Amino acid sequence: MTSLGLIESVRTTLVDLPLARPHRFRDTTMVTQTVLLVRVRTDDGVVGAGEGAVPGGPWWSGESVETMKLIVDHYLAPLVVGGELSRLPALRARMDRLVAANEFAKCALETALWDAWARILGVPLASLLGGRFRDTIPVTWAIGADDPDVVVEEALAKAESGHASIKLKMGAQPPDADVARLEKIAASLAPKTSVRVDLNGAWDLLTATRLLPRLQDAGVDLVEQPSPAHDVDALERLAALLRIPVMADESLRTDHDALVLAARRAADVFSLKIGKSGGLLAAQRIAAVAHAAGIPCHGGTGIESGLGTLAGAQLMCTLPAVTYGSELFGPLLMADDLLAEPLDYRDGLLHLPDGPGLGIDLDEDRIAHYARGP
Repeated sequence: MTSLGLIESVRTTLVDLPLARPHRFRDTTMVTQTVLLVRVRTDDGVVGAGEGAVPGGPWWSGESVETMKLIVDHYLAPLVVGGELSRLPALRARMDRLVAANEFAKCALETALWDAWARILGVPLASLLGGRFRDTIPVTWAIGADDPDVVVEEALAKAESGHASIKLKMGAQPPDADVARLEKIAASLAPKTSVRVDLNGAWDLLTATRLLPRLQDAGVDLVEQPSPAHDVDALERLAALLRIPVMADESLRTDHDALVLAARRAADVFSLKIGKSGGLLAAQRIAAVAHAAGIPCHGGTGIESGLGTLAGAQLMCTLPAVTYGSELFGPLLMADDLLAEPLDYRDGLLHLPDGPGLGIDLDEDRIAHYARGP
């Protein structure tokens, strides 16, 4: 049997990309986004690229771009070099057997393998993942935990440009003050656009039970991860309490998590992220559980550059379960990118490219400009 795409080398680079504006989370504020660029070269010279990115450092998952680089360079790359791209699922399973956790690092390398394989075959990545179910995906615009006047001005401008939903970060202030801030914002936005909030697990059950109904009454129409990741009991009770959907994010990392959440009806919407789940194959399995349970999925983000954003979009556009849009807005938040051409955002939608692999080319001059030194 003739081999298809013998993996010759894996190369990693840390790249510091500037943001167009600061982005504030519960416990940190981003002014730049560092991504791990992973490039796989085959014996016939084909290069595939992947990206590892976490939102603002290791607070979210425990991984940072620095740990990702170390894990890929010293532990994951030796597991795939010399292997064949046509055996990608077996290579990915080997990563899990020999390296626990480190899902964002695995996703970066797995994405590069997929990109190289699709380029060898001359087809878009979506074709290798089952084929396109859709050509575009709606994009929610996310805004950090900022003052009401700043949030409303930015949100209204984005709604007018075509974004059908706005997601607002919470959790950086005391709960009562935070809710008062959101009530003021929702009074201006709810009549004009969908308003969603993300707490990143900031509230305990008592706080959430007391305050989330106020947000619901103010016009917020979705709440993401109100309670800590481990507290599925709280998610279940809040999903039963509220009329608006509760979306699971940090509580949903594996297909086992998906099965538990679905069986307990502890989430109304699943946030799919290829990074947190360890790659495209794992995210496919989670989507299959959601589809079987009748739970809509949303394409989440780790604030990736155009490269990582397209990897997520290529998968999301193949999945019938992704009926709740996406938050794949990362490149729009950045002042510059790694790509030779910008992604095609129009009318609040991200349009998939038609080229082979991820469908884009990297800009080597930009990479060299923003690359972190040794």
